Amino acid sequence: MVTIDDVAKRAGLSKSTVSRVINDYPHVSIKKKEKVFEAMKELGYVPNSSARSLRNKKTQMIAVLVPRIMNPFFGQLAESMEIQAAKHGYQLLICQTMYSKETELKHLELLKMRQVDGMILTSIENEWDVVKEYLSYGPMILCNEFEEEATIPTVKFDQIHGGYVATKHLIRQGHKKIAYCTGGQKSNVGQHRRRGFNLALQEYHLSFDERYGFYDAFSIEDGIRIFKHIHQMPDPPTAVFTGSDEVAAGIITGAKEYGVSVPEALAVIGFDNQVITKLMDPKISTVEQPIPFLAKRAVEVMVDRISHKGNDQEVYEYPLELIIRESTVSPIRAVE
Repeated sequence: MVTIDDVAKRAGLSKSTVSRVINDYPHVSIKKKEKVFEAMKELGYVPNSSARSLRNKKTQMIAVLVPRIMNPFFGQLAESMEIQAAKHGYQLLICQTMYSKETELKHLELLKMRQVDGMILTSIENEWDVVKEYLSYGPMILCNEFEEEATIPTVKFDQIHGGYVATKHLIRQGHKKIAYCTGGQKSNVGQHRRRGFNLALQEYHLSFDERYGFYDAFSIEDGIRIFKHIHQMPDPPTAVFTGSDEVAAGIITGAKEYGVSVPEALAVIGFDNQVITKLMDPKISTVEQPIPFLAKRAVEVMVDRISHKGNDQEVYEYPLELIIRESTVSPIRAVE
């Protein structure tokens, strides 16, 4: 039988420190807690007596899993959630997954060990069958990202509509050769945006050239890389739909470096309506995601679930709005 002494030895900490972590004593560093939880997981140690005592104890802490806090969308989402959580008497623990399945599972252990009262997932790296095993340890909700098979509340935007209105705007500006950029093909958020993109093309009887598909695009640097690729193409697209304002800013930055005019030679549309859209020259057309609203609703749903209120499978979906600026409107093209 695995004992607390075994856990202490594996973690390289004292028995008293392990005991304080298990019993949720304050003033224990996050690093030490992580070592203890990792050792417990590796050894399969479950402190039954402490788990019983902690089961009905509230930590007033909510964990929020984000893939990358440096992404302006997730940074603003986390900050907005923290403000809302404080109004309900909760603190937020921000956990970065860095798009890693292993790291995501490590953070899910916080729920299992009763270190948080609930967990908000803004992305999912593992399959739902893996994630749902943690539901027995506490409430979870999805925010932004969604999963068709999920049996937990979901708070999200209508990404199909967002992809549709952005693409339709480019088409009505006279573009027929439109590139598509996304952060990944696995995300349901990305897949729904692509569905909206395709719907707009179909409505105007246009086909998509797979040469214009760009994936794993998350940052300004990725946008610059994508522009350089487009610039070298013998038959380049005349417009680009991007999955983030960062990528759109990178494409415009690359275009400036090579003396390519935006939007006259290449129209660019972003997604999110971050501050950077108004700082770029030209200012970036984008699809606005009202992040504070999304954060407020997600925290409200999470607090309800902690109090055993609400429907486990409720889906809250909200519309998106197209913001038209200089990066897509050219005087030499057709105007809506």
